[in-house]
Amino acid sequence: MKRILLILVILIPLVFLASAGFFYHLITSPNSRENLDVTIRIQPGQSFKITAAQLYSKGLISNEQAFYLLGRLSGQAREIKAGHFQVNASWNMIRMLEHLTTGKEALYRLRITEGLTWWQVGGLLENEGLVDFDDFKKLVHDQDFLSGLSVYAPNAEGFLYPETYYLSPTRDVGAERLITIMISQFWQSTDKLWKDADFEEIYRTVNLASLIEKETGASHERNIISGVFHNRIEKNMLLQCDPTIIYGLGKEFAGRIRRSHLDDSENLYNTYRHRGFPPTPICSPGLASLKAALFPDEHDYLYFVSRNDGSHHFSKNLAEHNRAVNKYQRGR
Repeated sequence: MKRILLILVILIPLVFLASAGFFYHLITSPNSRENLDVTIRIQPGQSFKITAAQLYSKGLISNEQAFYLLGRLSGQAREIKAGHFQVNASWNMIRMLEHLTTGKEALYRLRITEGLTWWQVGGLLENEGLVDFDDFKKLVHDQDFLSGLSVYAPNAEGFLYPETYYLSPTRDVGAERLITIMISQFWQSTDKLWKDADFEEIYRTVNLASLIEKETGASHERNIISGVFHNRIEKNMLLQCDPTIIYGLGKEFAGRIRRSHLDDSENLYNTYRHRGFPPTPICSPGLASLKAALFPDEHDYLYFVSRNDGSHHFSKNLAEHNRAVNKYQRGR
């Protein structure tokens, strides 16, 4: 009996040391030789046990039980943050746990390009899983909500600022949050343009800039086209801007402007029938188009027509313009 007790006294510490050594080896050894970044999402309220299972199922830790034990022993199991985190498959368990408790959430990159309409922005955000389109549509037209963001207009068209946004996939979701972010970015990015301008002046500039944005993608033409529109307004001429017709047709536009579209006076965005600017901007213009709207080139051009290569031919009178149309468009 005494011999058995003596053997147990000797073996138990050895077993413990061996187990401790094995545990230490598990938590300090690299999980993989592959240097692979992986983004994982920890749900709010997610248990640490589920987190351990999630990491193991994705091949990010080699032993689920060892990771769970490490979190419990260290007290870090209660400190896991919710959110999206970028981790690496080669990390050991200690580094993995440290990152999930103290690391920064991985930000989501969202690019809103110049010239998108509000419904195109809404569709993009819905496709990315960030908003519900119907909620977005409702808030884009909620004038009480928009006035709280210093936009005193029928809708948010023109103010959903085109930019590359880095968003928290946990916090920066939902129509209210994202519309607020984009409109706030508009005011921040354009603040130096306005000086003492009131909103009516700003809205007029945004409206004109949206036309410039849709008429050309050639940076060297923006100020020239701005000058054309300024000249036509000064002479009380119709703006005759094709993109306004397209905007008024909305999602129903089939890809070609027809004579019936040009003659349609019920389309309030038809600048071939209605003088002045359309009721609202027709897209969200970028900073370059906003500057062009404020600082037009001085010239005598009143017309322009596409050369079908991304540039335009500018004319000072209707006869010259008609010749250019015949040259560049009639044959098409």
